[in-house]
Amino acid sequence: MADDFIIEMLNITKEFPGIKANDNVTLQLRRGEIHVLLGENGAGKSTLMSILFGLYQPTSGTIRMNGKEVHINDPNDANDLNIGMVHQHFKLVECFSVLDNIILGVEPAKGLFLEKKEARDRVMALSDKYGLKVDPDALISDITVGMQQRTEILKMLYRDNDVLIFDEPTAVLTPQESGELLKIMKNFAREGKSILFITHKLNEIMEIADRCTILRKGKCIGTVDIRNTTKEALSRMMVGRDVSFSVEKKPAQSGEIVLKVEHMTVPGKVHGKYAVRDLSFQVRHGEIVCIAGVDGNGQSELVQALTGLEKISAGKVIFAGKDITNASIRKKSGAGMSHIPEDRHKHGLVLDYTLEQNMVLQRYREPEFQKAGFVRKRAVRAYSDRLIGLYDVRSGQGSSTIVRSMSGGNQQKAVIAREIDKDPELLVAVQPTRGLDIGAIEHIHSQLVAQRDSGKAVLLVSLEMDEVMDVSDRILVMYEGELVGQFDPGHVTVDELGLYMAGAKRDAVREEY
Repeated sequence: MADDFIIEMLNITKEFPGIKANDNVTLQLRRGEIHVLLGENGAGKSTLMSILFGLYQPTSGTIRMNGKEVHINDPNDANDLNIGMVHQHFKLVECFSVLDNIILGVEPAKGLFLEKKEARDRVMALSDKYGLKVDPDALISDITVGMQQRTEILKMLYRDNDVLIFDEPTAVLTPQESGELLKIMKNFAREGKSILFITHKLNEIMEIADRCTILRKGKCIGTVDIRNTTKEALSRMMVGRDVSFSVEKKPAQSGEIVLKVEHMTVPGKVHGKYAVRDLSFQVRHGEIVCIAGVDGNGQSELVQALTGLEKISAGKVIFAGKDITNASIRKKSGAGMSHIPEDRHKHGLVLDYTLEQNMVLQRYREPEFQKAGFVRKRAVRAYSDRLIGLYDVRSGQGSSTIVRSMSGGNQQKAVIAREIDKDPELLVAVQPTRGLDIGAIEHIHSQLVAQRDSGKAVLLVSLEMDEVMDVSDRILVMYEGELVGQFDPGHVTVDELGLYMAGAKRDAVREEY
């Protein structure tokens, strides 16, 4: 009966130039259930949820709420219907504080004056209740991606919505934070809230979901009851083939030192603290070294200092035998360093450029792509088309697609394709599989291992414990800006790593890891 469903999206079709993002999709959400939307990158999941939240209008189809047809013309309509959404790419005002972002649009006021104390108390109460730790006074531009995610979730909780849409909410959270968020979702469902949850993580689906709807290339493949299915069955429905859940690799054959960091110190952006403190380590040819740690312990600042996005206040960076501490980003790139950044929108792509322009962002000056100061468009197009094919980057209009219009996962694949194809001596990969489906993760992991096996060096920064354990040859744990331990993934447990990541254990201080 229709009364069983709080939301019904019936025969929804959404067309963009060159692509049918949703093709006659029907999704029904029961009251008090956790319903997962599963599918490959670009399968149409975020588009479908954006239609429910009023960001897009369907080409055809109807939406019903509690059995009655509704028209959701914009997010204000969605909020009026008590529908809230945490977006995959955060919708936050960078120059505002955390608190200002949470209350934006529903500011408590007396006359012409804002009454922030009451709002602050409520936000901090929600933060404590659900374990979503934030600094209400920090600017969005200064905080980690993980804290931005928590800000988005608090923004939705503050509005007391009944239908909660989470688009890849655990993509930037640590395993501990993800576990807490899943508990929070279960509590929401017990309180009678209804949850639509987009994720690629099959373990999360098996742990938390009541039902799962699978999309593939814009079409609905089916809806299954989680009690009657397996991870293998879900992955087959999602990608249309069997997927390997393990990383195949031979033992590392490490060689000469490629990267040597000596006593690096990097200032933090919040409260005047140092984000990285007197840190030393090295990475060799033919190995994958992983920096593991809870988000916000200096990993972001370390990578930004290495790649030239931030200045360091003390220490040295030696790359291929040369001091590149103060070298420009272009010089570091030209010397053989590639960087898959944590935030693909801010540091990885020019969103209003085409896909082919983004593919040659760092290489357009090379003779292959320019002659006498003019870009060789055919060469750029051919190069971009080759990478699109190699990495299965899906877009409506191929190389000429504006990157902003692509799905988050396909934007990520474009960045990875560009950075790996430069054939770097050192690949710095930060959360490279964030937001990718299991088929794409399998491909990217094999590419990282292939880089290592060809004698290159890989510095991986990851919050995914499975990735840390399966892909790394050496694990360095960071806590409060310092390295607190070094491990062989074959001789350490996830629980042991967790103690070091939480600061409960640490090795004696070493000059260099």
